[in-house]
Amino acid sequence: MPQYLIIYQLFKYLDRQRRRAGRIHPSDVESKRRFESRNGRLQVRRNHVDPHRPLAHALHYTLPRFSIRRTLYLRPLISSLLTALLATYATSPLAARATHAAAAPSPATDVPPHLTAPATFLPITSATSLLVVSPHPDDEALCCSGLIQRVLHAGGRVSIVWLTSGDGSELDLLVVEKSLFLRPSKLRDLALRRMRESRDAASVLGVPPERLFFLGYPDRGILQLITDYYITPYRSKFTAATAVPYPDAVSPGHAYTGLNLEHDFESVLDRVHPTLVLAPSPRDSHPDHRATGLVAIRAMARRNELSKVRYWIVHGGEFWPLPRGYEPDLEMNPSPLGSGLSQTPFELEPAEEQRKREAIGAYRTQMEVMSSFLLSFVRTNELYSTNPMPSN
Repeated sequence: MPQYLIIYQLFKYLDRQRRRAGRIHPSDVESKRRFESRNGRLQVRRNHVDPHRPLAHALHYTLPRFSIRRTLYLRPLISSLLTALLATYATSPLAARATHAAAAPSPATDVPPHLTAPATFLPITSATSLLVVSPHPDDEALCCSGLIQRVLHAGGRVSIVWLTSGDGSELDLLVVEKSLFLRPSKLRDLALRRMRESRDAASVLGVPPERLFFLGYPDRGILQLITDYYITPYRSKFTAATAVPYPDAVSPGHAYTGLNLEHDFESVLDRVHPTLVLAPSPRDSHPDHRATGLVAIRAMARRNELSKVRYWIVHGGEFWPLPRGYEPDLEMNPSPLGSGLSQTPFELEPAEEQRKREAIGAYRTQMEVMSSFLLSFVRTNELYSTNPMPSN
């Protein structure tokens, strides 16, 4: 699917969510606005919307207003990207042809409607260069262990990049470090421990150490970096750091800014030259995961390689995956938040499933805290989607 259509579908989804909420951006001068303050949140009731608004205003308008403070980041991140892509395709002879192809009916298959035929997945060969984009240490094992093994077995290359080192978990501090108080030094030590566990898990899967990249940006702070702190350095409330504090990171000492984060991520792309990228879906409920997905989308779109990205979900809704715990004979069902995504089931061999269990077990700190949740991802298949947001 053309890149501009993917981003356009993202906006369509956001617009539907905004309409369901019955709210409107307060800067819409064509609407009669009435504000109410409830529970400390600013809400807006929609009375009238002029459908014949200019494109630039429409892009600004269609952003959902669930919370004015939390959704401001979508405006600079997505509007500029969509505007550029639309402008490019509008003047290109490919635009009409792509639009015609997108409107053509899909061929009938025997696959249930909530899943896409496995043939839509990119082929795995000895020429495959896979990059797994992980927000925290352990996410790559949960989402992608089976596919990682399949690529390596085919003779391809696998690389993993972690945007954070997991230095913002208060629960880990309590259970693992046995500390009731937020101590920056303890959390930095915890991050070093989780990085060692990442290397152990990667070794179980067969990924060589030279293909492991730690960016070292703040846990539970990625969303802030790509919004309010794109230029101004961010201070982690957990480690008190304002720059990457880990000597084994890609760029130690880089200030905590969204610009530096994107620069370091791009440097990994330059080293790896991926033919396939597995990144978190923007539908994931965890803010670090959503922001990591947006970082990957922006970077790959700038390279005109968005078609190489497949998306996965770890935090897919309350009580998902079901049932919780180690159930290796069950298949992974689509998550509630994945509704509408073209999810592709990737079937695992029994040996791949067993090794996935071993890789997850290498994260001893997380197993102490949430073993039931982690082991829920050891199933007969993994799920990937070809689009970041619902297409309808």
